[in-house]
Amino acid sequence: MENIVTQIQGVPLNHYIIFCSIIFAIGVMGVLIRRNVIIIMMSIELMLNAVNLLLAAFSAYRGDPTGQVFVFFIMALAAAEVAVGLAIIIMVYRNTKSVDIESLSKLRW
Repeated sequence: MENIVTQIQGVPLNHYIIFCSIIFAIGVMGVLIRRNVIIIMMSIELMLNAVNLLLAAFSAYRGDPTGQVFVFFIMALAAAEVAVGLAIIIMVYRNTKSVDIESLSKLRW
């Protein structure tokens, strides 16, 4: 465990912040631009992974395991989000034969 912490601490914290910001921005752009529900869900997962990586980096730099505990809870939240999101996508596809966001307007009364 000691070896992992020294490897993480060898990279400056600014690099982690920049890298996670880029990954998070890509996820935000995927949510805002794309119309496919599956790609939107993948973009949300990308944003959650960027936050997880940054929390783990801060946790390693401070030597405090609190960030890693938050990562565990975020991963559990992401797994629940995937399960519920996949169920919603399957039901939308059964009703509209498409996973396009625009096809959801057909589900209105």
